[in-house]
Amino acid sequence: MPVSRNLIVFAALNGAMAVAVGAFAAHGAGPQIKTLLTTGAQYQMVHAVFAFGCAQWIVGGRLAQIAGWLGALGGLIFCLSLALIAFLSAPAFGAVAPVGGLLMIAGWVCLAVAALRS
Repeated sequence: MPVSRNLIVFAALNGAMAVAVGAFAAHGAGPQIKTLLTTGAQYQMVHAVFAFGCAQWIVGGRLAQIAGWLGALGGLIFCLSLALIAFLSAPAFGAVAPVGGLLMIAGWVCLAVAALRS
């Protein structure tokens, strides 16, 4: 399976967003939202790098690509849900964060299975 250009683009945009959110958390956010934004940015960045690695791992096949998409999408959903809680003071979005977390976990499990298969 060739390198997934779309996954690399998605990972790169996730990485860019993570830097922007993290920078805002460090320099422009009030103390009440700083922790939420920092946590979201960290998870999003880790999973952007995760997705990039999965996109590059040709031997991992389709399952590695799926792992990358799950991780990147999960990181995005998790970060956005925390940002919405922070910016809108809407704690109801806390119910969305576990969806992102489950997707990230599923991505890591898929990667482990891909490694065992290759």
